Amino acid sequence: MKQKFTVLFDLDGTLVDTAPDLMLAHNHVMKKFGYPTKSLDDLKSSVGQGAGAMIGRSIWSQAKKELTSINEKIKSDMTDEFISFYGKNILNESTLLNGVKEFLNWCKKESISMAVCTNKTEHLAVDLLKKIGIYDYFEYVAGYNTFEYCKPDPRHITTIIEILNGDKNRSIMVGDSESDANAAKAAEIPMILLEDGYTEKNVDEIYHNHLIKDFVGIEKIISKYL
Repeated sequence: MKQKFTVLFDLDGTLVDTAPDLMLAHNHVMKKFGYPTKSLDDLKSSVGQGAGAMIGRSIWSQAKKELTSINEKIKSDMTDEFISFYGKNILNESTLLNGVKEFLNWCKKESISMAVCTNKTEHLAVDLLKKIGIYDYFEYVAGYNTFEYCKPDPRHITTIIEILNGDKNRSIMVGDSESDANAAKAAEIPMILLEDGYTEKNVDEIYHNHLIKDFVGIEKIISKYL
């Protein structure tokens, strides 16, 4: 009997357009600690690495201008404030990407295993998935702090596959950034890339086997692997 096929999804910028709510939380923190705010386009490029990396990148750009180093205590306090504020405002303007619900229903009908592999803090990922109404589709949700490693480390992907009793050779990753793609490439599984992702790289700089603009018609791609 063949193993079930497994689809792993990134969350931010892949299943859900979370950028507006992330920007709100980010700029709240920046204002509170006396740093410059950012535009939506500026912020999108740093979402995929997790909250700490996003905050660190923002204050590093200011530190370079002032020829100073980053104060790690302030960075930690800012990250905590971000997580706290964002957790209370997680679903103000975030929306599912076009076709997501239909694709998840199709996967369920085809008995495809589904899991989320995100660099978002685990409890925030679970909360968002529940509030936006798609949590029950997934057999497992792994955030950046679920294991001792996270994307682009391939073990973030392969460990989930093992937990689901899946097969690496019958799995695929769907994501929007180089963190997703580099993890998939190192794990030696195919990659479906969202073309307008939370990244500053061009799509031709990011590993992928398939390029999509949203989830409409993605069933045709997955069907080829079943």
